Amino acid sequence: MELWILITIGAATAQTLRFMLQKRLKGMALSTAGATFARFIYSAPLVAVIAFVYAMASGQGTPQIPPEFWPYALAGGTSQILATMCVVALFSHRNFAVGITFKKTEVLLSALFGFLILGDTFTPLTITAMLIGLGGVLLLSDPPDGVGPWRKRIFNRATALGLGAGVLFGISGNGYRGASLSLAQGDVFYRAIVTLALVTAFQTIAMALWLAWRERGEIMRVLSAWRVAGLVGLTSMIGSICWFTAFTLQNAAYVNAVGQIELLFSLMIGAFVFGEKVSLREWQGLALLTLSIIMLVLLL
Repeated sequence: MELWILITIGAATAQTLRFMLQKRLKGMALSTAGATFARFIYSAPLVAVIAFVYAMASGQGTPQIPPEFWPYALAGGTSQILATMCVVALFSHRNFAVGITFKKTEVLLSALFGFLILGDTFTPLTITAMLIGLGGVLLLSDPPDGVGPWRKRIFNRATALGLGAGVLFGISGNGYRGASLSLAQGDVFYRAIVTLALVTAFQTIAMALWLAWRERGEIMRVLSAWRVAGLVGLTSMIGSICWFTAFTLQNAAYVNAVGQIELLFSLMIGAFVFGEKVSLREWQGLALLTLSIIMLVLLL
């Protein structure tokens, strides 16, 4: 099995744990923006230290940041903030596993953005596998009660948040890949950790300014919830390092495709941690997505 696949599985594990902790934060009277801010304020200092230590220890020194780095990095960082807010807000409407599943529309969408932005190419079989996964997402769009006109059942707030998260995470993954590839110097991990350090610093500053302006007192509430919020930052850092490294090694659509294993992790957490049940239709949707994962792993 290729290295980037193992790294992606590690990223999916850390990300699932992070979303679990953010769901808990949302239940601790933090706002959606506050629960999102927790992942950046506690991870940015750790990432900066790791980037500095690795750059010095490896002898690669201070990076030379080209102008083309910033559009990719800022687009990726901004879209990731908005995508995370969509997922955290989605937890108020659907259970944990379904909320995580919705965001997995990023697989197909990242393929589209990778084709449009970075010129990535895909075989007919990989596109078929991604479309099977999309079919699973459509099944999950229908709320468990299945009541009302089909348009309202498919096009609802939960669906909008889920698809919005997918679009934004798709943009984010390609933005990070473009940013790390624009760095001419350094090994794979060096380019990944430098990109991550700069992006998380930007995200922390941007969200702190937003909260200070729009949600006064929320920053102190995040700091007061440091026991859980600190773990959010730690799992975010581990997950982000793995994602950035994987994106540097492979195109974003393939990385996100393998990352769908997060669905299986989210099912286990939803059942054993939150005591949630999954309906028959949701199981059918998850089955299609699992088939999509298996096909993509075998094809890559």
